[in-house]
Amino acid sequence: MLALMLIRTATAEDWPAIWAFLRRIVAAGETYTYPRDLDEDRAREIWMLRPPSRTAVATDPEGTVLGSAKMNPNQMGPGAHVAGASFMVAPEHGGRGVGRALGEHVLDWARAEGYQAMQFNAVVESNTGAVALWRSLGFEVIGTVPEAFAHPTKGYVGLHIMHRFL
Repeated sequence: MLALMLIRTATAEDWPAIWAFLRRIVAAGETYTYPRDLDEDRAREIWMLRPPSRTAVATDPEGTVLGSAKMNPNQMGPGAHVAGASFMVAPEHGGRGVGRALGEHVLDWARAEGYQAMQFNAVVESNTGAVALWRSLGFEVIGTVPEAFAHPTKGYVGLHIMHRFL
């Protein structure tokens, strides 16, 4: 667990650090439904959200970007009262509480913005660390789309839809 961590709004200057781990995570093909060959321009467009949505980074005291989260309405119009979010932690900084800190931050943000709930649309069921983290933060698996994710080594696995009221 990191003693000190700052979570703040991501800036354009943070993108190179985010891209450094985002491209590795996506290319591994184990946890995100993004194309494994996602190019940098499209990745930036997907990840670096504009207000009223938000992208945040977690940094250590030296300013190293440890992880990032993006938060936004899960749907448009009549579904916009439910928030959605995505998270990535640099693999070399995993297991140090970065994901939990980002998760708590995103939940606080969603409450402050007036959302009534948060939903994750596609949590890969074989990503047991993420599933356990989200469960510990009050999320429930409300459904699983069977064999909806082509994992590079495990074959077809389910995608959980996870939800919690705020």
